Amino acid sequence: MTIPLFHVDAFTDRPFAGNPAAVCLLPSWKPDGWLQAVAREMNLSETAFLVKHADHFDLRWFTPTIEVDLCGHATLASAHILWQQDQAHGEEIRFSTKSGILKANRRDDGIELDFPLNPETEAEAPSGLLMALAVSAEYVGKSRFDYLVEVESEAVLRRIAPDFKRLATLPVRGIIITSRAADSQYDFVSRFFAPGAGIDEDPVTGSAHCCLGDYWRKRLNKTEFLAFQASSRGGVVKVRIEDQRVHLGGKAVTVARGEVLI
Repeated sequence: MTIPLFHVDAFTDRPFAGNPAAVCLLPSWKPDGWLQAVAREMNLSETAFLVKHADHFDLRWFTPTIEVDLCGHATLASAHILWQQDQAHGEEIRFSTKSGILKANRRDDGIELDFPLNPETEAEAPSGLLMALAVSAEYVGKSRFDYLVEVESEAVLRRIAPDFKRLATLPVRGIIITSRAADSQYDFVSRFFAPGAGIDEDPVTGSAHCCLGDYWRKRLNKTEFLAFQASSRGGVVKVRIEDQRVHLGGKAVTVARGEVLI
């Protein structure tokens, strides 16, 4: 039996931009070792695996080295493929995940994800963090998954060239770097480094915006944002805060499709 596999660029409206993810549609769950091996073979920041049920889809996410508890861009890619391939109908898809029930909704301008808010609290920078980034911090916080570092400007943010080996020693999923945007069409910009999870720099990180949305809500006193992730590929994320949920909006493009033969 062959297994459908798709390569999708998420949080972009054009190919070869945004964040690439593999989406694998399974008839039933395979062993964890098989899932990890496929993700390692795909060698993308995330591979999403889905199993269909009557009223929802089970969804798990793997980097090339580990399984993660939450991933935005691979969820967006999954919803895009399910609607594109007529595996889902209606305007909402429900996913059962390690982070609870997540939802994707079809909108006129793309897909909107319904994720849990992941607020940060102020924290002391751990030993080696700022040295690895070679920057001074305006603020350091820590969320459930990541450290967040605000820097002085977008110019400073774009110049950062981290010591990834040193960052990989920190006991967190990743490091979010953020600042106000220089371009007035965006509210804030960010970058995301996760060498400890097998990803030196993630192109566009939806789950990081579960933290960034709450952080900039407190700074800017607003609840809707247009954000840009300033990686080499770049990507745009619409962020809307509602109570303890964050809605992440974006588009996706299917780049390739094939089959897993093993």
